[in-house]
Amino acid sequence: MSLKERIKNDIKEAMRAKETAKRDTLRNIQAAIKQIEVDERRELSDADVEAIMMKYLKQREDAKTQFADAGREDLVAKEEAEISLVKSYLPEPMSNEELEAILKEIVAATGAASMKDMGKVMGAAKAKVGSRADGGRINQIVKKLLS
Repeated sequence: MSLKERIKNDIKEAMRAKETAKRDTLRNIQAAIKQIEVDERRELSDADVEAIMMKYLKQREDAKTQFADAGREDLVAKEEAEISLVKSYLPEPMSNEELEAILKEIVAATGAASMKDMGKVMGAAKAKVGSRADGGRINQIVKKLLS
């Protein structure tokens, strides 16, 4: 079963179980998926859906930070619930050691020697790692390896 089908089925289950928070979160993700499919007139793969979910996850984490800064603990709890739900659909994130090992291979393969080559490394890393690590973590480790 594809990730898109799993989301669709889980929306139905959440509706039957009257889990409004889960239903609403999954509907938001499904709307983002449909928006891209309509705009680009193509069927999205699981990798595309994972990328959308990573973007949604980042938005939720940013919102959580802003609500925490404003002292809105009720909204922080809501965002945390959404974050944990979205994470349950994504593959297990890589450890920093795993990620660093893969990035060292990519740096060696691309022949990157300085910060000028960071774009080449980042492009290859995003293709190889996918949604198992976010761009910020990849960026930090690449900077460390190239400096």
